[in-house]
Amino acid sequence: MTSSEADSAVVQQLGHGIRAIDTGFHRPRFDAAYLIVEDGRAAFIDTGTNHAVPRLLDAVAGAGLTPDCVDWLIVTHVHLDHAGGAGKLFQSLPKARFVVHPRGARHMIDPSALYESARGIYGDAEMERSYGRLVPVPAERVVTTHDGMDLQLGARTLHFIDTPGHARHHHCIWDERSRGFFTGDTFGLSYREFDVDGRPWLLPTTTPIAFEPEELVASVRRMLAFEPEYLYLTHFGRVGDVARLGALMIEQVRAVAALALACEGDAAERQKRLEEMLARHYLAGLRAHGCTLADAEIRQLLALDIQLNAEGSLVWRERMDNAARRAHEKA
Repeated sequence: MTSSEADSAVVQQLGHGIRAIDTGFHRPRFDAAYLIVEDGRAAFIDTGTNHAVPRLLDAVAGAGLTPDCVDWLIVTHVHLDHAGGAGKLFQSLPKARFVVHPRGARHMIDPSALYESARGIYGDAEMERSYGRLVPVPAERVVTTHDGMDLQLGARTLHFIDTPGHARHHHCIWDERSRGFFTGDTFGLSYREFDVDGRPWLLPTTTPIAFEPEELVASVRRMLAFEPEYLYLTHFGRVGDVARLGALMIEQVRAVAALALACEGDAAERQKRLEEMLARHYLAGLRAHGCTLADAEIRQLLALDIQLNAEGSLVWRERMDNAARRAHEKA
């Protein structure tokens, strides 16, 4: 593979001054960051992990810019596959401001709690392999957003809306120029391996600990009201056919919640049973979509998502069970 071919595998030009950068997290075409270029100025949306930083800086150079042309580094939320490399990248952007939801700002200014929480789940070796040590962002260069806020990138307006449901510290960014939303995880995951005749398929991501199904449905509906032509997904890339995907997303969110409520057994049994229930649900959905990949390949591609979706939806179920128990005790 030539150097230019290798670069094109990492950076995809999508028009409207937007480039998708494959961060290399986990596998190819799994995790994207975006670079928007307007009037010689630039903004990043999401970063991937520390290990992605060289790719992100190469994308700036590939756009004919230098790091001091970057005005904004924006994260949709502070989960590490979206913002783990933000502090390290920010060190190379001398004129940039860091843009984050107000609920997530403290974790970027002092990422120690974020790091220790992830370390408790993954262990030292996996943290080093996948994420590296998190770097803090200087508080004086942080801008926190509010619902309905606009930022200017040259003559281009980026519009922020709060989109809870996946996480309460999540916002999405509307770009009128491309008529697209940068969605983080609010509009789910769509892997290119599952495209059939150019038609994408997606599923929600309900990772622990803040899955809230009705809030997520409301966020998706609010985004659909903008009548977007495109979704710029972190996982992975740009997709169209937004109205169909929106209906599918709402259907899938409600299906995951229903499966979690229906799953019986103790905690360990529920996790295992729900993983299998979700796997069968996704297999059925993909077969209806026309996907011809083998069952084993589909299960492998979705293995991490099945595990995390089971964990996240069961945490939500436990909250619902506890709330019902408290209401019953008060009655």
